[in-house]
Amino acid sequence: MIDTIVIPLLKILIVLFAGVLPAVTYMVLLERKVIAWAQSRLGPMRVGPYGILQPVADAIKLMLKEDITPVRADKWVFTAAPIISMVPALIVYAVIPFGPVVNLFGRQVSLYITDINVGLLYIVSVASVGVYGIILAGYASNSKFPLLASLRASAQLISYEVAVTLTLVSVILMSGSLSMVSIVRAQESQGLWYMFVQPLAFGIFVIGSLAETNRAPFDMPEAEQELTGGFHTEYSGMRFALFFLAEYANMIVVSSVATTLFLGGWLRPFPNVAFLNFLGFIEPDPAELRGVPPHGVVKADEVTPAPVPELEVVLPA
Repeated sequence: MIDTIVIPLLKILIVLFAGVLPAVTYMVLLERKVIAWAQSRLGPMRVGPYGILQPVADAIKLMLKEDITPVRADKWVFTAAPIISMVPALIVYAVIPFGPVVNLFGRQVSLYITDINVGLLYIVSVASVGVYGIILAGYASNSKFPLLASLRASAQLISYEVAVTLTLVSVILMSGSLSMVSIVRAQESQGLWYMFVQPLAFGIFVIGSLAETNRAPFDMPEAEQELTGGFHTEYSGMRFALFFLAEYANMIVVSSVATTLFLGGWLRPFPNVAFLNFLGFIEPDPAELRGVPPHGVVKADEVTPAPVPELEVVLPA
């Protein structure tokens, strides 16, 4: 009961409400501060000391703001589009490892929600669903500018997704696994990050990730001089906020995937070099170092295969 329901639910709540959502809101504040610094301005300064409570004020404003639906819009699809964009950006975190198995209060707890043997395939598949939210948002708005922007955005996302997916093949070949935890362990056993042996793949992944998250210089789908506000022109209130939450959550997703695949996950640089031990912050569980699986996990070589029944072939006389 505790290992199968309570602990996974606590992990989900911690990742979403203590990690992702606060990080997304304060990434908006950080970006506004950096842009203000580049333009010799102060940025948000009125809410809280130095404006640090501005994300809280923005969230309250968006929740209380009137949510307008255009008269000729497809109301059901118009409402479902931001949800389709937001949900895949959150459920991807189920397979991203934040650390090894550690001992907490006498119980072995893994610092990831789950580890499946096709974790990388799961991330690629689920992240691809978010494109449909953008297409449906432009289609359901019943306006030419959001429709053109959604087509431009979907074409950009799909085209760069091919390049990003192909770069993942190099990581799969080096680690021999699609499990995110196994990829980190492979970098630990080989003694170096994959960024050092696959620099070209890492560079292509970073460029493709910028394009997939519509960040500069790939922010063409939101070109104000051509397409007004982009695919979310007709959106307001909380539905407008969901698109921005999905965009910034995807930024954290691609950063987490890049860290896991190319930068060793929770490992320090060159994990097998002894004089760099002072860089390690997370100590793995001793049982894990001895090869003992965490509680409830059975190794593949420990599973006894079921006997195969012998078939008797009777030939006709």
